[in-house]
Amino acid sequence: MTQSNRLLIGQLQLLSVMPLDPVTLRTWLHHLQDEFDAAYLYLVLAGQEGDPKRKEVYVKLAGVEERHVQLWVQLLAEHGHAVGRPKPSLNARLRAWFGRRFGTGYLLPLLLREEGQEVKGYMDLHKEATFDDAREVSLKLAKESAAHAETLADLAGRGPEPWHKTESGGFLRNVVYGFNDGLTANFGLVAGVIGANVAPHFVLVSGLAGTIADALSMGASGYLAAKSEQEVYEHEISMEKEEIRLMPEVEQDEIALLYQAKGIESGIARRMAAEVMRDPERALGEQVREELKIGVAHATPFREGWVTGTATAVGALIPVAPFLALSGRTAVWTAFSIAMLSHFAVGAARSFFTGRGVVRSGLDMFVVGLGVAAVGYLVGDVLGKIL
Repeated sequence: MTQSNRLLIGQLQLLSVMPLDPVTLRTWLHHLQDEFDAAYLYLVLAGQEGDPKRKEVYVKLAGVEERHVQLWVQLLAEHGHAVGRPKPSLNARLRAWFGRRFGTGYLLPLLLREEGQEVKGYMDLHKEATFDDAREVSLKLAKESAAHAETLADLAGRGPEPWHKTESGGFLRNVVYGFNDGLTANFGLVAGVIGANVAPHFVLVSGLAGTIADALSMGASGYLAAKSEQEVYEHEISMEKEEIRLMPEVEQDEIALLYQAKGIESGIARRMAAEVMRDPERALGEQVREELKIGVAHATPFREGWVTGTATAVGALIPVAPFLALSGRTAVWTAFSIAMLSHFAVGAARSFFTGRGVVRSGLDMFVVGLGVAAVGYLVGDVLGKIL
């Protein structure tokens, strides 16, 4: 046990025992189990690692996690809840089983994600804890978990502070996927109504109703997704601000590393980082821009919803439009032909996001459209005969 841990535990022993409410107790026991599971999985990871240096790193990380277990055991005991040594959870045992069969390529990303979740969890606990000793422990563990995540990120070739998630969609992606959803869903609906062999005007009414429903549904989904992403960004920025306040030394090292990655000499990078950290707002802006890669928002949730809903409506109108000007088999075959060509086109457009070949992606969507039409028609035919 390190000197800092002895001092910390000594301080905890001086505090009066205070009862824990059920929610706090469950939270602390959850963190205790997580730390034990992490120590267990680090040892499994070490056992699968062939590189001696990496193996040594994983064993050391397991040792640190074991110290975290002891801190939680001590903290719980100080508040009147003596607990024995935990056992690996079922989830940890399953992950270990897969890890022994699939190796470090499975376990390393998993533990990286777990360390990232621990950082967030301990930061939240530090802000919400009602006991001073819990706040102190959670801050200490947040810092050590952050260091672990940085170590694993380096071994896995990931970027700094991997616990932040800043993925984004984009205008063109919303257009393509909204169009695709409207086209495919309404194509199946129109095919089903045709299969039911009902009066021609029912096809038009059903198709138009489906267009409106699809557009509203996808528009609402686009709005809520963008709003959720905006809230995630705000949370990440808020957490980064809290990290700068509580862990300035860690953040200063991060900024220095970012500068070094740009080719700035180590000593100069450290001086620049120290200068930036003198102004917390400037440091936050630097980290948000360079580390989290969060720029100025170019779209609002309302715009995202409007774009997605409109694209969905345009796609959904394609299999319906021929019935506005044509009738009978001419309308049916025209709708089918236009819809199938549109499926190929939207599949080709999706290749810009998936990285697959244009023709292959187009053919995949063509087959999907054909399958949707066939299933819709058959279901409509069966229901038309039954009802």
